[in-house]
Amino acid sequence: MPVEVRLPTILRPHVGGAPSVTAEGSTVGELFDGLVARYPSLKGQLVTETGDLHKFVNVYRNDDDTPVAENDVVSIIPAVAGG
Repeated sequence: MPVEVRLPTILRPHVGGAPSVTAEGSTVGELFDGLVARYPSLKGQLVTETGDLHKFVNVYRNDDDTPVAENDVVSIIPAVAGG
């Protein structure tokens, strides 16, 4: 099932500059596996060496944090700190 994955500006160079790409999977983990297979340079940006989501990456499905379904939109948002 295709899902739109929206990418922040900082990750777009890893996917040829596109603001969003499509991926398939029923979970965020499956989506990320597919993204990394197509765009290997994303791996270090999204997940750790052990396969865990980097602590500075937030993922939202339709602006919520739940499992994905067909035609959903998944947004990857970098964590921002500052004062």
